[in-house]
Amino acid sequence: MSKIVISEFMDEAAVQSLRAHHTVELDETFCERPGDLAIAVADADALIVRNRTQVTAELVAKAPNLKAVGRLGVGLDNIDLKACKQRDIAVLPAIGANAASVAEYVLCTAMMLLRAPAFSGTTDLQDGKWPRTALSQGREIANKSMGIIGFGSIGQTTADVARAAGFAIRAHDDFLPADHDAWRTTKRAATLKELLIGSDVVSLHCPLTKDTHNLIGANELAAMKPGAILINTARGGIVDEKSLAQTLRSGHLGGAAIDVFTSEPIDQATAEIFAGLTNVILTPHVAGVTIESNERISSITAENVLRVLKETTS
Repeated sequence: MSKIVISEFMDEAAVQSLRAHHTVELDETFCERPGDLAIAVADADALIVRNRTQVTAELVAKAPNLKAVGRLGVGLDNIDLKACKQRDIAVLPAIGANAASVAEYVLCTAMMLLRAPAFSGTTDLQDGKWPRTALSQGREIANKSMGIIGFGSIGQTTADVARAAGFAIRAHDDFLPADHDAWRTTKRAATLKELLIGSDVVSLHCPLTKDTHNLIGANELAAMKPGAILINTARGGIVDEKSLAQTLRSGHLGGAAIDVFTSEPIDQATAEIFAGLTNVILTPHVAGVTIESNERISSITAENVLRVLKETTS
């Protein structure tokens, strides 16, 4: 039997499928205790993580038996891919498993922010008031465009869901060839600026790299249409949070939904940046996490890890 270490939450049915074949050490707080995690993986054959666990070169070096890193999600910026490759350690993201959840979050928050005034009156109505005029200033999806930055599987699924709801879709992706099949049904924006100036809603779906760090800064926010909405479900660090808060306060943007942050959990400085804003929705990196997506992600990850362990031990 091999040893599998799980450092963050995973669906119980998937954990049991792993226990049926191997020894499993599960501790959801390992992601917060790198020293203890290093001790746990010293004799481990596989490690399963989400986004908070940092799989560094140092951690990999302390796990001489490691054969697989299962990723409960798709982003790989918390995993040292070079260190894993040098050791022939398989890195196994659950590609596509949370695309529907992210797409629904984007559509939901876009609609809420477009109709934002309507959802702020609950307390008034509970107090017997009837602020109908004040709360009737929302906007419809009709004749609105959504611009998607990063047109991989999640970006394309988001496009499908938003298009079905009535958005006109355009997308920008520097790495997707111009002759790719995805562009047959979606208008391609050749440049980031072209997408920003023509979109009522901008949704981010690109990875965090040195090229995308602060991709959306003060200049890019200023280039967006007055009243436009920004949604980031990709990674913290892609949006300059301070510039975003300033732009929201200025009234240039209509709103923003931010699910990912440079510091997670958010620190006091980040909390203060967004303090008092009423045109922003902040969520704790949950856009891709629903009951259903967690089951899919966990199941796929368990299957991937079991396959690699079988291949490397047979």
